[in-house]
Amino acid sequence: MKKSDINNRKSMGLKKPGVIIPAPVALIDMPKGYESFLKNLKERIISERLKTLLSANAAMIMLYWEIGKSILSRQQSEGWGAKVIDRLSHDLKTAFPDMSGFSPRNLKYMRKFAQAWPDREIVQRTVAQIPWRSNLTLLDKLDDPQLRLWYAHKTLELGLGKDMLVFQIETKLHLREGSAVNNFKVALPPAESDMTSQVFKDPYIFDFLGTADPRREAELEQKLIDHIQKFLLELGLGFAFVGRQVHLEVGGSDFYIDLLFIILNFGAM
Repeated sequence: MKKSDINNRKSMGLKKPGVIIPAPVALIDMPKGYESFLKNLKERIISERLKTLLSANAAMIMLYWEIGKSILSRQQSEGWGAKVIDRLSHDLKTAFPDMSGFSPRNLKYMRKFAQAWPDREIVQRTVAQIPWRSNLTLLDKLDDPQLRLWYAHKTLELGLGKDMLVFQIETKLHLREGSAVNNFKVALPPAESDMTSQVFKDPYIFDFLGTADPRREAELEQKLIDHIQKFLLELGLGFAFVGRQVHLEVGGSDFYIDLLFIILNFGAM
């Protein structure tokens, strides 16, 4: 990389041959319309990410419904008892060690889920669109199928997270708004809602997709960086914290430093 090329780049820090720490151009220098362009892109990215996760969530819940239905059918036709579920849990966890959804307790919930929602079309259209933990809340808190369906619709419409769903059930939202089930529009939950946040963090989905290990690795890295950052900040004067995942260009290649700080030399004072 030519020295003239480096000098023409906006960068921060010392300029050494072949090394650049790129800095973004100030917003004030961006062309007219850039901020609205960026806003639209961010909204689209959030929407597409949410659609992808909700699609994975629906596939997982339909699988849980099928498993529960199969268990229920066998128990009814062949008299299988609880010991079968315990053994099934062991065998499924052995076959899929990266998935946490096959505990005996969760398998029993799958059976209860299938029993509570015998109509596959209703499952696909409504309850498969909300997180598994929210479905468990509906099973635990409500016995009336129509009321359960109403709260499932409300969970999706209002973007209720599990805790808020519990609150609304316990404070009888259906009496305050009227509990008639109408033709709710099928739409994404609000982007800033508790349910959206819950879906993005749902360990069941990540385990189902087989992406739990990278996620846990990222969480571990985050905790380590938080610890190092706190330590550096406690050292006080003489250190400057630059940032995390700092982008460097070295010899035309991209690198990212997990944590970058510099030691300041104040000299004699």
